[in-house]
Amino acid sequence: MTKVYGHRGCKGTYPENTLLGFRQAIKHGVDGIELDIHMTKDGEIVVIHDEKLDRTTDGAGYIKDLTLEEIKQFSAGNQFTHLPNYQEELWSQERVPTLKEVLELLAPYPIDLNIEFKTYMFEYEGIESKVHSIVSQFGGQRKVIYSSFYLPTILKMKKINPEATIALLIHNDGLLNQPNYLQNLPLSALNIAKDIVLSDSNLVKNLSYPICVWTVNKEEEIKQLLEQNVETIISDFPEKVLHSRNERKLYV
Repeated sequence: MTKVYGHRGCKGTYPENTLLGFRQAIKHGVDGIELDIHMTKDGEIVVIHDEKLDRTTDGAGYIKDLTLEEIKQFSAGNQFTHLPNYQEELWSQERVPTLKEVLELLAPYPIDLNIEFKTYMFEYEGIESKVHSIVSQFGGQRKVIYSSFYLPTILKMKKINPEATIALLIHNDGLLNQPNYLQNLPLSALNIAKDIVLSDSNLVKNLSYPICVWTVNKEEEIKQLLEQNVETIISDFPEKVLHSRNERKLYV
């Protein structure tokens, strides 16, 4: 059965990459959560998509130039007034969470976690070892997938922990046309942009990897990918995918 992961929590309805959004994804019954990480000036691993605070918080500046204490001064919720569930008093209190805080939130729930390293602009020296240490200490027995567009990062994770599950993020089909190159990499899975998978109905059958597809929000696309039995669907609206999956189970 295709797994359903909440993209940055519940990005379509709640502030992305926040504990609030992750809690909502858990309430919906997701099989996993996808999130993004950077490293602060003082070496803390924080959960945020961009290299800068500007878009998703009421702060400004690069994550790498700020300490965790400085980052925690800003709201990670009050930039999302356009979302349907916005509550000023509650959302304004949200802060950029650390990876440790997210793992502590997830502790009671046996769901997967896809950690995307945002290391293609700044490599963040030592980030892989820090993440391995945090996950080893607070991750429990859950399945953790380490993904990135930046291949050296996930290869470092594999070197640090040979048992690590690593997935290469792919947003064009160039690499998919080089199967020998991919087969020589110690990859566990491929995380592929939805348009690539939807444009080739045989792609999933032809690839010898579990396929995770991002970011799938439209009903028709969800149904097509469920029919292809892809390994995982990542969505801003995981509740939609879960509903479609449950409906499909009634007729299959």
